[in-house]
Amino acid sequence: MHAPRLFAVVPAAGYSRRMGRPKLLLPYGGSTVVGQMLAVLSRPEITQTLVVIRPDDAPLKQAVVQAGACPLQPATDPPEMRHSVEIALREIESRWAPAPDDGWILIPADHPLLEPQILDRLLAIWPTARNQIIVPTCLGRRGHPTILPWAFAAEVFALPADQGLNRIVRTDPHRVLEVPLDIPGVVSDLDTPDDYARLLAQSQSTLAADDTTPTDH
Repeated sequence: MHAPRLFAVVPAAGYSRRMGRPKLLLPYGGSTVVGQMLAVLSRPEITQTLVVIRPDDAPLKQAVVQAGACPLQPATDPPEMRHSVEIALREIESRWAPAPDDGWILIPADHPLLEPQILDRLLAIWPTARNQIIVPTCLGRRGHPTILPWAFAAEVFALPADQGLNRIVRTDPHRVLEVPLDIPGVVSDLDTPDDYARLLAQSQSTLAADDTTPTDH
């Protein structure tokens, strides 16, 4: 019997213009922003994580390989995130021939606050909601990662040229399952130096709290 598989799709071909330097390689959590996120995605429920990067981005490719994920470098820069997603979906289609009940996780690379408990909750729901798009929310805002049935890949390829991926989620509200999570990482991304400063401050605050937590011996 076929055991449904999940593939993670990570668009990472942006230029970090608002950050002013390659944001995915910034230090974070003893690793880098992208390394930290890929470490969370490295779990047995996910067959493979594919990261789409620019063809000239050798440092990011090295970081992706070191994290155990699969870098994809198209011949030309993907102009929009949906094009990066299409590249990853085509690779999955070619290498793994997904069945209709397989699924794919969409998680932009600039979500460094992805936590294991977020995936724990979503993956616990996925086996009973494989015909739905599973979207986490925080305080009423939709975020990432999003889990989609493989059948929805065809809709990505069929999107009009001027439409983004949000259209798939908004087409029919009845096929979307929102999962409320009181975790800011669901909706937090990393675009500016101020975002990075807040990320580091939050990380240091968490470490300080852990150091003062009593433990049993």
